[in-house]
Amino acid sequence: MCVQLISLLGVDMLFQDVDIVWYKNPLEFFHNKDSPIYFYDMYYQDDGSHSTRYAPYSANSGFYYVRHNERTQHFLTSLLMAGDLVLRTFSHQQAMTAVLVDHASLYGLRVKILSRDDDDFPGGYHFHRRDGEFLRDMFKGEKEPYIFHMSWTKSKDNKLLFLRQMGEWYLQDHCVAKKLSEIGVESDNFVSKCCSKAALVTCHYKDKPSITPCKDSPALDKGKPSFW
Repeated sequence: MCVQLISLLGVDMLFQDVDIVWYKNPLEFFHNKDSPIYFYDMYYQDDGSHSTRYAPYSANSGFYYVRHNERTQHFLTSLLMAGDLVLRTFSHQQAMTAVLVDHASLYGLRVKILSRDDDDFPGGYHFHRRDGEFLRDMFKGEKEPYIFHMSWTKSKDNKLLFLRQMGEWYLQDHCVAKKLSEIGVESDNFVSKCCSKAALVTCHYKDKPSITPCKDSPALDKGKPSFW
């Protein structure tokens, strides 16, 4: 509903989950009129999973950019009206893919998937499945993607641990999963009380990507060697 309402305002938009880190402003990528892929209506991060369930697009519903026009407004309205399909499939992403296929075929909706084989928009697939060389290069500053999306992960608890290992966590422990009233701060001083200027890096699993070696930590996946 939130994206459909924004679409009715007649503006372009970027929708993203909260488990995303920006390294560069991704809007610059989508606003580049000299890009050979500028003409698309919608852009999706590749989910990484190329199973039949998400075929043919494997579009990730947690990071996508929408150019406002009649085609995208119709799509987002149709997706909202297909709420029963979300309940039936137990997946917003699967329902979205089904509606995408219909609108691309029937109404000419132009959909671009930002391939998992490229380096600009990595996610959980790269973290868990792609050769660790990409993450090592990213940690060393030799690869500079636009964003990193901690998708493809079992729970938000693991996402927090993985982001800590990656050096992308800045929230003090006493503020994690707490209401303002529980922390004892007001909204206007939340940042000074809860946020760290330096990354709060901790090791948890030696076989998962980490900005520093975590060889003394246990392995999460049986039989998998240390990342470093």
